[in-house]
Amino acid sequence: MKKIVAMLLAVIMCIGLAACGTQNEKSKDDSKPSESTTASTVSTDTPTEDNKQLSGKVTVYMPSPAGLADDIVAGFKAKTGIEVEVFQGTTGEILARLEAEEANPVADVVILASWSDGLSIKAEDKIMSYTPANADKIVDGWIDADSTLFGYSASAVGVIYNTTVIPELSANWSELANEEYKDILAIPDPEKSGACKDFVAGFVNQYGWDAFEGMAANGMIVPGANKAALEAVTTGEVGILVAGVDYNAYSSIAKGEPLEIYYPADGTVVNPRPAMIMKTAPNVDNAKAFVDYLFSDEVQQMVADAYLLPGRTDVFCDNRMNLSDIPQIECDWDKMMEIASDSAAKINEICN
Repeated sequence: MKKIVAMLLAVIMCIGLAACGTQNEKSKDDSKPSESTTASTVSTDTPTEDNKQLSGKVTVYMPSPAGLADDIVAGFKAKTGIEVEVFQGTTGEILARLEAEEANPVADVVILASWSDGLSIKAEDKIMSYTPANADKIVDGWIDADSTLFGYSASAVGVIYNTTVIPELSANWSELANEEYKDILAIPDPEKSGACKDFVAGFVNQYGWDAFEGMAANGMIVPGANKAALEAVTTGEVGILVAGVDYNAYSSIAKGEPLEIYYPADGTVVNPRPAMIMKTAPNVDNAKAFVDYLFSDEVQQMVADAYLLPGRTDVFCDNRMNLSDIPQIECDWDKMMEIASDSAAKINEICN
């Protein structure tokens, strides 16, 4: 009898232990969050391609216009909380700063006003490949085959003239060497202005030096970078600015300055303004987020409002001539890159 009771007690204990084990396993399973719960806890306020939460800062070097740069910085910080440290300058000043900091790189994102200078940096293997947001909407040719240069905006150069000196003007580039325009011509310094440098390279590659040499013989001067050159024609020191950056002209005209701009029939260079992420960027994820932001609806409208050409095909300007209406020189950027620096230097030589 005692043997039977002992056996029954053993069976009861085993059943109890099994029940407890099942309950413990169930409790452990219940304590695990489901996949959907886990996913919902990931913040997407400032996502990157890897859906990382961003913080800290990004350092950006970018050219004028200053108002556009300020708006982009403020908008990016408001959307992401990321601090933006900015250096604003001409393309020449930005390139000089990059060279000075080569041993101790600082910049995450660099934006230039010269596509050929961007290609030169690419040739030195200093920028990384990335596919930005809205890449499928970027203007054809404004993102390179390796996805390292991103033309988020563009400018063109034209002939800007003071209507109090010359009431009306439609001369072609070569015609500006005519006697009637003697001593009233200026050109921005192409060693300081990336847009002017690329135009000179594109024009010379297409047509040779005759037109520029004729203008130089006609007394063309080099007052300085874009701002100084525009000031010379605005004040009437000269009557005509050759290869003046168009967004500056449109902005000045809107402010009531006595200026007009046109693009000669021989064509001009539309110059995408490349943004790039440096391989030495200390804040790579923030840099990628900043480049994404450049192609957002918000920034592309800022670009149009600043009288620049937007980098996306679905954004248009109502305050200036749009891309499709501008007569263009067909650009061979590789050849232009090879001659750009020497051509810029030659302009200064023949005009002094």
